[in-house]
Amino acid sequence: MSQFPDEESEEGEFDRQEDAFRDWVSADGSTPYPAESGRYHLYVSLACPWASRTVIVRKIQGLEGSIGLTVVDPIRDEQGWAFREGPGFSHDPINHFKYLREAYTATDPSFDGRVTVPVLWDKTSKRIVNNSEDDICRMFNDEFGGLLTQDLFPDDLEPDHEELSKLIYERVNNGVYRAGFASKQAAYERGCRSLFEALDMLETRLAGQRYLFGKRIVEADWRLFCTLVRFDSVYHGHFKCNVRRIVDYPNLQGYLCDLYQQPGIAETVNFDHIKRHYYYTHDDINPTRIVPIGPALDLTQPHGRGGM
Repeated sequence: MSQFPDEESEEGEFDRQEDAFRDWVSADGSTPYPAESGRYHLYVSLACPWASRTVIVRKIQGLEGSIGLTVVDPIRDEQGWAFREGPGFSHDPINHFKYLREAYTATDPSFDGRVTVPVLWDKTSKRIVNNSEDDICRMFNDEFGGLLTQDLFPDDLEPDHEELSKLIYERVNNGVYRAGFASKQAAYERGCRSLFEALDMLETRLAGQRYLFGKRIVEADWRLFCTLVRFDSVYHGHFKCNVRRIVDYPNLQGYLCDLYQQPGIAETVNFDHIKRHYYYTHDDINPTRIVPIGPALDLTQPHGRGGM
């Protein structure tokens, strides 16, 4: 039984759907979506690593006063992501949608794919501009440049940064899903082995430097962080990525704590949302919908990486 049958290959591999909306917000007026303060609204789930990365970049770049944010209910039901009132999530104050699918069909009435987060909504044209986390992070960094506080895509690191980000996406970010959503043993093993080969490589890389590219934090660090912070709570058990935990990797664990302790980042991480979403929503994987009370994690402990 597959969690997402429409995104499964004959070999039992999870084959993630393409993002449906890829329009661009521009600072120079070259697109129909100018980078205006107050015009755009971000719909996210704090359970989702893709959406969480956009929340982090929005915070780092000081865009909280310029781009609104609404968090959906972490429990996704048969109608998809829902807007409800609860701890850490709320009703939709912009469009009063009940479900995020309404934003998709308002933009494209023929849309019939899986509704995903994040979504960047344009309040002026009343449509989705973009639902690709990669694009949204890049726009927050590049196109709202007047508020830029930290360049997460420094020119001097390209193309090495792009190459490492691609590896992290394919083998770590999406790697946990390739293992967790696999419907055949061989597909699971391929995804899981590739994942841990990548984690082993990253552990070695971080042995001699504080972050992925030395002493400064770039987008690839936050890309990796959003998977690492969910790993021991969700991916290790729920997705059967159980060769090792992140806490078993000295460098990756210290690195995770270091990033978690950066200003404002801890408030973007909601372990209740993360665990309830995965364990309750993925009922093909966890049919009892029992949400574990563990593991006990302490990401506030000294990370020991400041001198690197």
